[in-house]
Amino acid sequence: MSSALSSAFKNRWIRRLAIAAVFALVVLIALYFYVTNGGMIARQDPPSLEKLIAGKLVDISIPASAHESKNPLEAKPDSPAAFAGAELYKKNCEICHGFDGSGKTDAGAGLYPRPGDLRRAAAARRTDGDLFYLIRYGIRNTGMPGWQMQDEQIWQLVTAVRNLPRTTNAPGTVSQQSASPTAQFVGSASCRSCHTDIYDRWKSTLMANVVRDPKEHPDAIIPDLSKPNPLVKFTRDDVAFTYGAKWKQRYFKKVDGDYYPYPAQWDVIHKQWKPYTVKDDWWVKHYPGDNFTRPTSALCDGCHSVNYDIEKKTVTEWNVGCEKCHGPGSEHVAKASNFNILNPARMDTVAATDSCLQCHSQGQPLTNPIKGKHYDWPVGYSVGAKLSDFWKLEEHKAGENTFTHFGDGTAHKNRMQGNDYITSQMYTHGVACHTCHDSHGTQHDGLLRKPAQALCLDCHGPSSPSGPHAPSIEAHTHHKAGSTGSECIACHMPKIAQTLGDINVRSHTFRFVGPAKSDAFKIPNACNVCHTDKTTAWTADALKKWSDLSPWRMKQ
Repeated sequence: MSSALSSAFKNRWIRRLAIAAVFALVVLIALYFYVTNGGMIARQDPPSLEKLIAGKLVDISIPASAHESKNPLEAKPDSPAAFAGAELYKKNCEICHGFDGSGKTDAGAGLYPRPGDLRRAAAARRTDGDLFYLIRYGIRNTGMPGWQMQDEQIWQLVTAVRNLPRTTNAPGTVSQQSASPTAQFVGSASCRSCHTDIYDRWKSTLMANVVRDPKEHPDAIIPDLSKPNPLVKFTRDDVAFTYGAKWKQRYFKKVDGDYYPYPAQWDVIHKQWKPYTVKDDWWVKHYPGDNFTRPTSALCDGCHSVNYDIEKKTVTEWNVGCEKCHGPGSEHVAKASNFNILNPARMDTVAATDSCLQCHSQGQPLTNPIKGKHYDWPVGYSVGAKLSDFWKLEEHKAGENTFTHFGDGTAHKNRMQGNDYITSQMYTHGVACHTCHDSHGTQHDGLLRKPAQALCLDCHGPSSPSGPHAPSIEAHTHHKAGSTGSECIACHMPKIAQTLGDINVRSHTFRFVGPAKSDAFKIPNACNVCHTDKTTAWTADALKKWSDLSPWRMKQ
């Protein structure tokens, strides 16, 4: 009996071993075919299940103590830590993760698994401590190394990741949002208690001070009105509002609840009076008289206020306040949440840029006149809506030089940054205005988040997939490092859009304009904007000596 049991036991194990051998053989054959048919290629995407499991394993591998660690450095975008971190990121991380953290790079496309998405929406679930731990120790069996850096440098990198360029075509962003139909406008002062730092920075910007009442702000009027001038036929007491303080200042008179500009303006740069009467804008034929037939309610006030009511001629507040870009804030003030306030930073490129284009563009409403008046601002638009449903940009015919455009379509005058920008590669690739500018206020000109050159080099540089494709910046610009000619904005954003007399603002197409276009379309080129004593022929000859510059492009 025992012999029979022993034999059965042996047979059972033989069958099990045979099954296991067959299974192992099948696995080996499958693995062989998997490997020989591209299974070891790094360019394939991991299956969703593998991604899920790998993500969970990474999560549980981070110690609780590391998860709870706080960044000891100042994490603001313009802090020293952010600047230092940006340099480290560019040197060590950008090659795989990309300038914006998306991982969409040549190197990243060749890794298995792909580099992690470091953009705001994707990295939000990671604490600063998590990021520090992953940078310090790396992730086994991926392309993520454990960096041999000092703690301070790693925290600088964490700061850089939190302040990556704000491109807005990221997962989780929203195209259009709508304000709650029950929300009311409450004014910027209601935001200060919770957003003190932002409010205080904004309060000193031109956004908050473009329109000022001299009775409330005795320093509002820049020139000395007591000095006689044939253009000036008004006194301080006649001025209800001033407009502008950086390049020019204009003066408004109040008549029956409306405002009208006096026909004189102060040139802030040259410190002199100049006449002010618009002659060339599209609306002139509808307001053919002098300045006192041209009310600012129709031509200006919608951009210089929050919640302008065209019938009552009332505002929630003058100037570009918080709710101009974030929508009515009563519900957010009552109970703060990301879900009851609008934020262009959470919208896609089109919607985010629309919030700036509503004022920084030349055009006219789709429906004009409105209630018997022609308006020069997008009546009915509010942030989050689709601007093109309310506003059409100024049209341009190729080859024509007009009041608004050069012959190639570049802006000829100020307040056309939006007209320029939508034609740029920056806009096409998902970069929004707030990637470079912070309308809440900065220490830099133009409300830039950091100095212009540093800002450009965050995304572009000799080692960047975005170019320039040259061994150094000097090799690309053909100018000495640190010189004006070696600045990115000197060539790609020359001051050619006129605001007053010889005072110009920067182009926002980011295109390099060569001398051939100057000759063909009368558009200034970046070279002769600086080299004013030279001709376009001299410029063309100089550019021919740049071996890295396409001769075909120079003829266009």
